[in-house]
Amino acid sequence: MKIKRILISQPEPAEGEKSPYAILANKHEIQIDFFKFFRIEGITPQEFRKQKVNILEHTAIVFNSRHAVDHFFQLAKGLRIEIPETMKYFCNSESTALYLQKYIQFRKRKISFGKTTINDLVDVLKKNKNEKFLIPGSDLSSADVPRVIEELGISYSKIMIYSTVNADLQKINLSQYDMLVLFSPQGIKSLMQNFPEYQQGEVVIGCFGAATQKAALESGLRVDVPAPTATAPSMTGAIDDYLCSLNPSPKKKAASSKKKTTDTKS
Repeated sequence: MKIKRILISQPEPAEGEKSPYAILANKHEIQIDFFKFFRIEGITPQEFRKQKVNILEHTAIVFNSRHAVDHFFQLAKGLRIEIPETMKYFCNSESTALYLQKYIQFRKRKISFGKTTINDLVDVLKKNKNEKFLIPGSDLSSADVPRVIEELGISYSKIMIYSTVNADLQKINLSQYDMLVLFSPQGIKSLMQNFPEYQQGEVVIGCFGAATQKAALESGLRVDVPAPTATAPSMTGAIDDYLCSLNPSPKKKAASSKKKTTDTKS
């Protein structure tokens, strides 16, 4: 099957022609479109107060995404709460930890991070068992973080600080795409709720992250392009590998043909 058009369930990258997707499209001479499958809405201070959780009673925070970081500090500002410099932070990945610099002075805080999940932080969490943890997330947050912390016997509070709302995908003609790429369980949920009768057929589906792949399989979808992998840590890398496995790009074919002609003349 030849892939001619791909739908990415995320906003178009700000880098434009310099983005990995633009480079991928140029390399394989394909069209790539972007459409966010859901939007994120932070809750108001009034809505948060109904949860009856005192943020300042906690001494450590677990962040599992950049969205959680953004909405937590925006909420704190709305509540007129100043987060103390003694607060400890535990992040699922280095990228999330570095993103904290948007709101705090990195060198003055105690920040720990794993490779990709909370499981990478178990040893560090054991050394901080006396802290009282706060776990901010969404209405669809995974239960993995609370489960791990509970198993370690650590005191914690879980708060919902933002929610996900499905986008209206009816304006999209899915039949014109040869590949769909999804990045979260929320994206899978939006796809299936917008198109409850959706049949994958020969459409290639790419999924980033184990949770997304699990949600796709549970929804009856076939995951053809999983990421990250040992050879492709990014989604664009996995797509590139897949397209190359189907057939060489036209530009590669042309270069190969030119080389053969040159060799013959020689």
